[in-house]
Amino acid sequence: MIWTMSSGQPKIDKIRGKYTREMSMKKNWRELISQPKYRIKEQRDVMVPMRDGARLSATIFRPDAPGKFPALLAMSPYGKEEQELPLPPQPLRKSAVWDGNIEAGDIDYFVSRGYVYVIGDLRGTGFSEGEFEGSKKVLDWAIEHGYIDRVEILGFVDNKVSLDWIHEAGGKVINLLCKGSYRHVTQQLRNTPEEHLENIIKSIEYAHKLGITTNIYLEDWSNGMRNSPDYVQFMIDGLKDLNVNRIMLPDTLGILSPDETYEFLSGTMNRYPDLIFDFHAHNDYDLATANVYAALKAGIRCIHTTVNGLGERAGNVPLSSVVAVVKDHFNFDMTVVESKLNKISQMVESFSGIRVPSNKPLIGEFVFTQCSGIHADGDHKDNLYHNDLMPERFGRIRKYALGKTSGKANIRKNLEEMGIELDTESLKKVTERIIELADKKETVTTEDLPYIISDVLKSETIEQKIKLVNYSTSHALGLRPITSLSILIDGKVYEEHASGDGQYDAFMNALKAVFRKLKKPIPKLIDYVVTIPPGGRTDALVETVITWELDKEFKTRGLDPDQTVAAIKATMKMINILEHEQELNKVVV
Repeated sequence: MIWTMSSGQPKIDKIRGKYTREMSMKKNWRELISQPKYRIKEQRDVMVPMRDGARLSATIFRPDAPGKFPALLAMSPYGKEEQELPLPPQPLRKSAVWDGNIEAGDIDYFVSRGYVYVIGDLRGTGFSEGEFEGSKKVLDWAIEHGYIDRVEILGFVDNKVSLDWIHEAGGKVINLLCKGSYRHVTQQLRNTPEEHLENIIKSIEYAHKLGITTNIYLEDWSNGMRNSPDYVQFMIDGLKDLNVNRIMLPDTLGILSPDETYEFLSGTMNRYPDLIFDFHAHNDYDLATANVYAALKAGIRCIHTTVNGLGERAGNVPLSSVVAVVKDHFNFDMTVVESKLNKISQMVESFSGIRVPSNKPLIGEFVFTQCSGIHADGDHKDNLYHNDLMPERFGRIRKYALGKTSGKANIRKNLEEMGIELDTESLKKVTERIIELADKKETVTTEDLPYIISDVLKSETIEQKIKLVNYSTSHALGLRPITSLSILIDGKVYEEHASGDGQYDAFMNALKAVFRKLKKPIPKLIDYVVTIPPGGRTDALVETVITWELDKEFKTRGLDPDQTVAAIKATMKMINILEHEQELNKVVV
């Protein structure tokens, strides 16, 4: 059914503390839907146990009547109390039950018509457990090591709920989320600016009573400066003489340009020279680092940043980029240990499951890799293609890629690192072979070089001292995968079998069992990447590239239609490389 509205404003009626409206339509939609028949009763802060033992706090709204009713569940990271705010009058509201703003929709609408409505706090928010214990461990560690004043916890203007949570966990600093734009305070909180400021003052006073330092986080400040600067000024004027340590100015939706960032921040700092301001950049327009540069130029001395730029939507400004800008463009001193940036980046990448793009400045896999042969030639002559971002600063090394743009200089650089020297004609043949492989879209790693040399020159650069004679893997529903293998090492056959969490894991466990008996080292697997070409073919070749670590990091590649077999091929290549290096070391000694 299609309804059309005539011109004119709707009539607003207030029913049960919520706003509803009568619209002039061909047929009133309220006559076509179910009518309210139940009064509503509430149960607040009901602790609901999860499978792992953590309890989540929920408010339950149910019809005030006996019997069972269907239930609806709503969860939000912004707290269940905010989901109970009254719905605003909206002339063009398209839904009878949702206003497009509050996530949970109109509680009264559903419950009065016979539904139970459960609104819960996510783990670690409100009174929910789950992250509380983890936070307490972090705070206990910070107390023990003298860093408790550096652990800042985001909290809300929520009538003491956040502050009580932080106090119970042992926290000493709250970043109090307040509204930095008139639109947010009036449309999301349904407060006047005066009401919001009054509630903030109560929170600051209560924090002071608990011995908690308050920082103010003015959410949506950038939109506030664009569209309601008088409101922003009203808020800061109301906060400047209170017990506030720092005021945080975020570009919450990543909308600012560097020019706006400089204009807004320099103007604010000139108006309030005695206050301490932070800047919090988001990267929606890919301008976060440029905006940080503008903020520093404007006089800001505290920048919010995250490892790998993780954050809402397009993320925040990456820590690595901020460090480089601060030190190289402003010559400011920092206590950040640059050489550890890459390690912490890899750790966060592993824990979060969010991969760092290979071309991410400073921390991406290939950012210190020269692809062009002319670049390698320039570096060979006088480091002509170097800048101040030297890889050694960040715990990295410079590499020279092997691919279709490789020249003899690239390949010579890689051979020098491996202690291999080729005559001019042999180098030419190897270069041609690498370009041929790259044209077929095959990945060529440094560790492939000895094999390519062996293939092109028909030499024994890498003798296959370890060979896989046979292996069998099985995987059955409800049983752990099992691998049996037979492997030839120095002319002797060894057999072993093992189980694992997957077929490849079972293979590795069997291989490790053999190597333990022989007291041979096995490197640590630190990354495993599988690439399957698009197109949906089930017989497509799978490329598996595994990164290993044993005194140094190196990669091996396997190619096969079966993913497990590709990984096994990469592994066999790895153990032969190690065997070859050990033989070379014996010769040197």
